[in-house]
Amino acid sequence: MLDALYRAEDPLTAEQVAAGALGPRADLASVYRNLETLEGLGLVRHFHLGHGPGLYVRAGAPPREYLVCDSCGEVKAVPPAKLDAARRAVGAATGWEARFDHFPVSGLCPRCSP
Repeated sequence: MLDALYRAEDPLTAEQVAAGALGPRADLASVYRNLETLEGLGLVRHFHLGHGPGLYVRAGAPPREYLVCDSCGEVKAVPPAKLDAARRAVGAATGWEARFDHFPVSGLCPRCSP
């Protein structure tokens, strides 16, 4: 399972890992238990894109934050530095230090925005 996550180009759901996306098939409950253990050890991390299942990536993967379109569902991975201005704006307006690494920034992509 860990090998599959380290070979994956994109984040994987537990269901994809269990179905054998990049390795042998496995029991879904076992996959979830193992992913939780691996996350606790700092080897993988998870995040969510909207209301869908959690996505898992290797902990050493280049950091990415995600944008998701509420209309067409397009997902765009961006380096964290691309959202620094948004982080500063949230901080200036509220005093909160914004993080976008567990949940995506949602809105409308350029094609769907009016």
